[in-house]
Amino acid sequence: MSDGNRIQNKKPLILLVDDLPTNLHVMVSALKSNFRLKTATSGASALALLNLQTDLPKLVILDVKMPGMSGIEVLGRLRDNPYTLAIPVILVSADLSEQNELAGLNLGADEYLIKPISKDTLIIRVHNLIRRSEERSKLRLAAYVFNFSGEAIMITDRNNHILDVNAAFTKLTGYDNADVLGRNPKLLSSGRTAQEEYRILWEAILKDGFWQGEMWDRRKDGSVYPKMMTISVVRDRVGDIEFYLANFVDISRYKESEQRIEHLAHHDPLTGLPNRLHLQIFLEQSMLIARRNSEQLAVMFLDLDRFKNVNDTLGHSVGDELLIQAAARLKACVRDYDTVARLGGDEFVVILRGQDIAVNAAIVAKKINLHLSQPFLIDANTLRTSTSIGIALYPDNADQIDDLMKNADTAMYIAKSEGGNVFTFFSSVMNLHAHEKMRMENQLYDAIEKQELHLYYQMQVDHLHRPLGAEALIRWLHPERGLVPPMQFIPLAEESGLILPIGRWVLDTACAQLKAWQDAAHTRDLILSVNVSPKQFRQDDFITQVQEIVQRHAINPARLKLEITESVLLKNVEDLIVTMNVLKALGVQFSLDDFGTGYSCLQYLKRLPLNELKIDQSFVRDITSDSNDKAIVRTIIAMAQNLNLDVIAEGVETEEQRRLLMDKGCSHFQGYLFSKPIPIDDFEELVKTLNDCP
Repeated sequence: MSDGNRIQNKKPLILLVDDLPTNLHVMVSALKSNFRLKTATSGASALALLNLQTDLPKLVILDVKMPGMSGIEVLGRLRDNPYTLAIPVILVSADLSEQNELAGLNLGADEYLIKPISKDTLIIRVHNLIRRSEERSKLRLAAYVFNFSGEAIMITDRNNHILDVNAAFTKLTGYDNADVLGRNPKLLSSGRTAQEEYRILWEAILKDGFWQGEMWDRRKDGSVYPKMMTISVVRDRVGDIEFYLANFVDISRYKESEQRIEHLAHHDPLTGLPNRLHLQIFLEQSMLIARRNSEQLAVMFLDLDRFKNVNDTLGHSVGDELLIQAAARLKACVRDYDTVARLGGDEFVVILRGQDIAVNAAIVAKKINLHLSQPFLIDANTLRTSTSIGIALYPDNADQIDDLMKNADTAMYIAKSEGGNVFTFFSSVMNLHAHEKMRMENQLYDAIEKQELHLYYQMQVDHLHRPLGAEALIRWLHPERGLVPPMQFIPLAEESGLILPIGRWVLDTACAQLKAWQDAAHTRDLILSVNVSPKQFRQDDFITQVQEIVQRHAINPARLKLEITESVLLKNVEDLIVTMNVLKALGVQFSLDDFGTGYSCLQYLKRLPLNELKIDQSFVRDITSDSNDKAIVRTIIAMAQNLNLDVIAEGVETEEQRRLLMDKGCSHFQGYLFSKPIPIDDFEELVKTLNDCP
């Protein structure tokens, strides 16, 4: 569309209706410069144009006397049609009779002009009518908005007396027009808004003519609610304030949602306790207060002992209920102004403030240990747990939040390593231990790649000292520390998850060695035992791992014995049995290591496809002097015999122990009496020596 057409379309449209072309020509000549024009030569054709309901005119100029349908009749039709009802109409006529004029005005004509009409008069009358029509449209729209707006609207005069309110105002406040007209809006005040806020409000209104903000009001029934309000100034032609226009809405739901979001952002949704974010803010404030008042703080890190077993065996719903009850007990152990927070999982933090903080922290820690060691009743399950607590003091142990939290966490892990249900204060020695642990973990990551891990082999013999095989035992030959004992790095590997790649390396390396033994005459009948951690055994692809390694090294799987401990029986026993049966069908043997030291479950023992029970060295050590150990060993051997299982005793160091074990029925042995764990070359030399003995 060209600019000229666009400007033309902005001009008001006028419909000219007259049966005489001459009259139409006169009107067109007068109006064409300022308006867009349409013409009709009869009442019927005019109505046809209007019935299209597209691009309706802003004004209709209508001749009164026309053949077929008079202008009076056309006007009547216009006023009966809701689409044309509000269009202004000027009736024109050469008839001076008052009757036609009255009839036209009575039907709603806006003007009645007598022909002939001067050009200037016509233009002025048309302009005025169109302007008044537009103003009336705006007023109707304003009235509609006022009456049907969803927002409460209140209009006051320049002296702030209420002139009018709408239906939404009445619905929101409970006050109708009769209650408020002429009164000051102060009747809505809740008393919760400070005078300073009112001062700022009026300062903005008088300076800028506008204010928007939140305020608390009181309804007619006395209830208080928050509202969002906008106040605007309406000025007269000379710039003086004529009205104040206020519109507002109830924001109670918004405030409630805001509070819920704020609460969720700072609180744990399960227990309702403050979360990590809230704890950070609270601890920062508490440190400032403690510094100002020359007080101390205690940060206590807590971890529920054996919580993972609850989740694994009874499910997360029971675990969640345990956390909820534990949180309630923790809150009962501290004062109102102390804080209990949940970091996540089964980890909690307690913040204490005051004097003699070490003494008070010890008292609270003892109280927590006592309360949390009491039984929990959840869904007909009686559960027992305890808590390990690490305590760091401000400012003695640290003066920064991160350091204080880290030190409390370090102390908690020390408490947990001591068996749980204890509390431990942080010390600088612990910090050194933590750094050393992290350093060792980082080095352990590279140990496989740098070929620092090695397998040692400990001989297993029969009652005649003949080699049966060996147990493969991992050793870490550290470039700085030398030979690192397994007890120093295996727990670290379990904790960090490194036990999985390490366990796979052990299995692969052991099977490579087993292949070498198969190819040599003096070692081809040896059986190699490999320890498998519970975490490693529960991998979804463990069966595939074993199959792939056995096939790649082309070994006889009957010469491979996997040693599992009783701890693997703690969860998912049915899955464990399936895995063992699949591998047993492949030919792999199984030995139950450390039998009798942990969670012996006899109902599952008979279902496990085992080949061997292994008597733990803790029973062998004092077997010659401790009657209880003798009885336990005798029972294990009898049980193995009844289940048609081999039995082997580990930790045999003296001939007296060996003879006593043989007397009880044990015929397989492992221990220093026969050989320490030794490198492969030394082991094979020992096998050769024993085989050469008569």
